[in-house]
Amino acid sequence: MHSLYVNVVSFFLLNTLVPTSSCLPPLSPRWIARDPSEFQAMELDNSANPIHGTPFEAKECYKWQQRNSFAELKFIFSAVLIFLMISQAAAYDPLDPTGNITIKWDIMSWTPDGYVAAVTMNNFQMYRHIMSPGWTLSWEWAKKEVIWTMIGAQTTEQGDCSKFKGNVPHCCKKNPTVVDLLPGVPYNQQFSNCCKGGVVAAWGQDPTASVSAFQVSIGLAGTSNKTVKLPKNFTLLGPGLGYTCGPAKIVPSTVFLTSDRRRKTQALMTWNVTCTYSQFLASKNPSCCVSFSSFYNNTITPCPSCACGCQNKNNCVMSNSKQLNTVGINTPRKDNAPLLQCTHHMCPIRVHWHVKLNYKDYWRAKIAITNFNYRLNYTQWTLVVQHPNLNNVTQVFSFDYKPLVPYQSINDTGMFYGMKFYNDLLMEAGPVGNIQSELLLQKDKNTFTFKQGWAFPRKVYFNGDECMLPPPDTYPYLPNSAHVYPMAFLTMAGSILLIILSIW
Repeated sequence: MHSLYVNVVSFFLLNTLVPTSSCLPPLSPRWIARDPSEFQAMELDNSANPIHGTPFEAKECYKWQQRNSFAELKFIFSAVLIFLMISQAAAYDPLDPTGNITIKWDIMSWTPDGYVAAVTMNNFQMYRHIMSPGWTLSWEWAKKEVIWTMIGAQTTEQGDCSKFKGNVPHCCKKNPTVVDLLPGVPYNQQFSNCCKGGVVAAWGQDPTASVSAFQVSIGLAGTSNKTVKLPKNFTLLGPGLGYTCGPAKIVPSTVFLTSDRRRKTQALMTWNVTCTYSQFLASKNPSCCVSFSSFYNNTITPCPSCACGCQNKNNCVMSNSKQLNTVGINTPRKDNAPLLQCTHHMCPIRVHWHVKLNYKDYWRAKIAITNFNYRLNYTQWTLVVQHPNLNNVTQVFSFDYKPLVPYQSINDTGMFYGMKFYNDLLMEAGPVGNIQSELLLQKDKNTFTFKQGWAFPRKVYFNGDECMLPPPDTYPYLPNSAHVYPMAFLTMAGSILLIILSIW
């Protein structure tokens, strides 16, 4: 998609920058003019060959170019501006270039007025999951379809079904909105991989939990592959903004294995919808920040001020405020409005990287994640770090770790996530609103150094969103030279002198 935009813009630029053939002078050395003064000089040259063109034609051509230059510049500027806007909204993640959510519709059987389909949502993103309150999926019907029944999910509204007598459809809206069922629903309402409250794990964290599915029976639709019309305008909230879905595309029918795995069956018809994530569309400000410290420098590099925007600075709570004792202070709101602890960075999440110890062949770093939101805890959280020494990870304490290799020749990115039933839940802000771990890395003696901030990450992602790092010139650097202590030098000199005198 990105290359398509580049080709389109390049085509228009080339066609506007190159003048038309009717205004180009013939290929003659006498007529190769490089600036307007040459055109003016040729006006005085009455010996110009009329076969090659007249001076009047050259002058008119130059005037025509002047009249149209401003219009061309306006067009070029508009084209470049549109390209920049599209490229910013393009959902591309360099650390997970192939990550997406694929929604697959499989028509399993035909009905007298439509079909029964199994809808499966696969999260192929390595470290970005859908957390509580879960996903919301909507689309627009191509004709006048209705949803007769649903298993494993439900629509948020029924719509106007007054024209139906007897059996009333589950939903009659032109653009239904579907949500997952909560855990614990009756067995006859369940479907495979359903009923998790819309929570879907990341593919890199737990592939078995990265699927959500439901079954739907559609009426007033086509009853064959030629008469079925694909839904359009798919929208996925996961749970907020950020996902952009492409059009539905017919693909080869899905093949299924029977329970004894000895027979293959296939869907009657299958189409896919691909949704990709863009942090630019999700929020104009980051949702986390990073701070640094080290054993060789007393300076702590904090998060940048207003790293996540200061929109909530008038509605924050001090850590020692009596308001925190109010009943229901930790209850989430329907609009997901946060209640943050008052900080200079005003971020819900802070990641702190501390260079702790330096051994002969190894060095140790400590990672601490702190939640500053009193109304939200993070389930199945993920932390992605890009660091040049992560190809030499020896041991990780308290966190699970998985290397990410989006480009096979470079192994500098890793994903940290909580151990199940131990610290995979980051609690809301307060005394227990933090988790921490340490990692041991082997030194690469050819390239390893603590100088120039080498020991700190290049990029940090929390729950799939890139965090704001401090400016590079504020990193804790090694001191330029060792301190000289005159008293220690005098003591050593006195000791040597006493030894020499005792020998004599």
